[in-house]
Amino acid sequence: MGTLLAAWDAVGREVMLFAAAGILLGGLDDLLVDLIFVARRLAGRGRALLLSDLPLADRPLRLAVFVPAWDEVAVIGRMMRAALARYDHPDYRIYVGCYPNDPATVAAVAEVSAADPRAVAVIGPAPGPSTKADNLNALWAALAGADAADGRRTDAVVFHDAEDVVHPAELRVVDALVRRWDVVQMPVRPLVARKSRFVSGHYADEFSEAHGKALVVRGALGAGMPLAGVGCAVSTDALAALADRRGGRPFAADSLVEDYELGLALSQMGRSSVFARVVERPGGPLVATDAYFPWSLDAAVRQKARWMTGIALAGWDRTGWASGPWRRVPRTAADHWMRARDRRAPLALIVLAAAYLSLLFWACSALAHALTGLPAAAEDPWLVALLLANAGVLVWRLAARAAFTGRVHGAAEAAWSVPRLFVANYVALLAVRRAAWSYARMLRGGRVAWDKTAHVFPADADLPV
Repeated sequence: MGTLLAAWDAVGREVMLFAAAGILLGGLDDLLVDLIFVARRLAGRGRALLLSDLPLADRPLRLAVFVPAWDEVAVIGRMMRAALARYDHPDYRIYVGCYPNDPATVAAVAEVSAADPRAVAVIGPAPGPSTKADNLNALWAALAGADAADGRRTDAVVFHDAEDVVHPAELRVVDALVRRWDVVQMPVRPLVARKSRFVSGHYADEFSEAHGKALVVRGALGAGMPLAGVGCAVSTDALAALADRRGGRPFAADSLVEDYELGLALSQMGRSSVFARVVERPGGPLVATDAYFPWSLDAAVRQKARWMTGIALAGWDRTGWASGPWRRVPRTAADHWMRARDRRAPLALIVLAAAYLSLLFWACSALAHALTGLPAAAEDPWLVALLLANAGVLVWRLAARAAFTGRVHGAAEAAWSVPRLFVANYVALLAVRRAAWSYARMLRGGRVAWDKTAHVFPADADLPV
């Protein structure tokens, strides 16, 4: 019995050592991003712009808003009406991409477009669902036709989903910034559903950190900026240049994460980008896109699995690593680092699974020693030091997440962000298995399809503000 228990303890220590070392490496990676962010803030950099600081040009740009829609009858009509009522810009059109075999969505879009010429229904040539990128390519073709008919080229395209609540000043921000940068990404602010504070709320925590810190640091280092797919804009010059490289279709129709790949592709082409944190007034709210993310565990797992498949697994094959002339070595190194961070999720989850497994080993070992009276081996001082370091990093991580969540969503959600970190880990653990199977199907030549989730539009968001 003693030999068997000693072997069990030895295996448990090795698993715990592996998990502790992996967690510490990941924690130090996050800590470095935190320190760069803090250093920039102490130097007076990276602060949000005031809306009043953005120049108002004599001639407004012509903007197009692309909204791909498959099976969105529940939300698309209200989203379009809300956007038309909210947007404060004199020259824009909303193009909504539909499918011929989705008559309910087509009818909802047609009803709005019949009442307002700024809304345009675009019915693609093939039945759906295809991919979101394929839908966007149909919208790009429709925009080219409309521009040719009008004899004037649209200056930039803004991207949104069918459940998004747009900010009234969004197009004003785009108009001001896209004159200088080819790519503009504004913050996304997930709404927290009271009936699903843990599942829907963990998106609020993650985006608060990603769009309050990570993308800010990424831009400061000069690394390529992936797009969120909503609340972002790209100049038509940049899209046209990308389309020339891709046979007239700027969006990768065989991609699960066309928005992520779009930002990196434009960066590789040397196109400039900016992450725009703009506030309405000093101490006021951000100019951001609001939306409900999945409420149920199953829907969240499906969405996270799609992101993980497209970014962390297929991303190695599709987007590779950064490249550039030697004079840009520091920037290229930063790009390598950021892409490695994007793709670390499967490895991080293996480490996380090992950590939970080590806890099981430890609990069973403690019980066995208590029942048998056999003494436990002395703790390895290196392992103890690793665990103490990880405890310190965890406290910092929880505090940082709470701070960024509170900055956007208030003190109550900041407090909820602490237990939600463990919910986020659970969702990710479930998603990694689904992502692995999805990636295996892709490698076998399986069809890439739009694996979307059901959407909800906020009850009061169709009121103009």
